[in-house]
Amino acid sequence: MTGDMWIRQIHRWLSIAFTLAVIANIVALTLQVQATWIGLLAFVPLIPLLATGLYMFALPYLGRRRGARQEA
Repeated sequence: MTGDMWIRQIHRWLSIAFTLAVIANIVALTLQVQATWIGLLAFVPLIPLLATGLYMFALPYLGRRRGARQEA
């Protein structure tokens, strides 16, 4: 499995964790549970999710730049 495939797989699992954290937050708000840690729980997977997403977003642009250098 290549490095890009690992990043994609990690990104998928992080998105599942983020979705579950958001659902837990919504349930807590519905039940009127006053726990700040539940609200902050979504930030744990969100930060690496942002990093992997930005990496995958930049991949096509980095590939074009590498291709242009190889042709020159």
